[in-house]
Amino acid sequence: MREPGNFASASLPRHLVRGAAGFGSLAGSVLLLPVTGPVSLLLAPVGLLVLRGCPMCWTVGLVQTLSRGRLRRECHDGRCELRPADGAVRPKAEARP
Repeated sequence: MREPGNFASASLPRHLVRGAAGFGSLAGSVLLLPVTGPVSLLLAPVGLLVLRGCPMCWTVGLVQTLSRGRLRRECHDGRCELRPADGAVRPKAEARP
């Protein structure tokens, strides 16, 4: 079971497929309206279900999926910070002239 507030997927490809299906359903519900009439609006709830509630929820999940295992939250004295995880690959510092 997922943790509350966790919208990440098991893998990036799975998350991108969910996004394509969700946004495609939402777009199809509007774009097919002239062709099929109000029946096309039945695609909207499907799109929202696939996106787990809203497009912003999907976006937050994308960021969580990308950062999984790379960031760790540390809280001390009521102040929290994001820090790289111990095994995370850190980008090389740019050389300054």
